[in-house]
Amino acid sequence: MEEIILTTEGRRKLEAELVKLKNEDLKDVAEAIKSARELGDLSENADYHQARERQAFIAGRIAEIEYKLSHGRMADAGSAGIVSIGSHVVLKSVDGDENYEIVGATEADPTAGKVSVSSPIAKAIMGHKVGDKVEVETPAGEMKFEIKSIK
Repeated sequence: MEEIILTTEGRRKLEAELVKLKNEDLKDVAEAIKSARELGDLSENADYHQARERQAFIAGRIAEIEYKLSHGRMADAGSAGIVSIGSHVVLKSVDGDENYEIVGATEADPTAGKVSVSSPIAKAIMGHKVGDKVEVETPAGEMKFEIKSIK
């Protein structure tokens, strides 16, 4: 299994989701199960089966989050001016500027500009500084970038 690396923001989001799942969602689904049981025959009660499936999903998600929080390691605060996990990076390409945040695989969301540390772009720029030029082999072909800024 791939190492679980969490940024401070990623850890905070997981902790908030865990609190919501335990304090709100589990209570809501327990109430839905109770209401469905009151309707009688459970073998043909769609509301009951749906609530039980939701309960199983929530329990699985709680277990997954607890595992990530207990087994994940916090991203090291990299050296100032060097691309590392947690860095917000602006890359200049022929298509213009592109903004990325380097995160652990569990936090990756390419549509939000959060790329996994194991992605081709992140691998290529890790350890580099502003002004460095890098070439990246991506599924779309080779791309060239210049690192414009690192936060």
